[in-house]
Amino acid sequence: MKGVEAPILRAVVWLGDAKTNLRDFPEGARKLIGDEIQLLQFGGMPRDTKPFKGVGSGVLEIAVRYDKDAYRSVVAVQLGERLYVLHAFQKKSKRGIATPKRDIELILRRYKEAKELANRGEKENQV
Repeated sequence: MKGVEAPILRAVVWLGDAKTNLRDFPEGARKLIGDEIQLLQFGGMPRDTKPFKGVGSGVLEIAVRYDKDAYRSVVAVQLGERLYVLHAFQKKSKRGIATPKRDIELILRRYKEAKELANRGEKENQV
């Protein structure tokens, strides 16, 4: 009888203040998003996740509601072996469901940084 292989846990890279921002969320929201990130680490697709449009392929938004507030985390999942948490923020949109422009600009900058880190990491692994 063959043994069952353990799932591979992908490393997480936190960009900028994403980890600090997540730590500032209420405990319940922090736990919900943390569980979703862990599921992504194991290759799963969390139910509170959808593609984050306009940034790049493989960028997902984890969107949770907690205590009548909305919390978001944006994660790049298709940049090599690691997950890159680009941003974590409380959603306070004044105009419907749109993500504020400053948050989108920050996510775009960090996505570019994540791609550079991923490319550097892959080159190091080829040596």
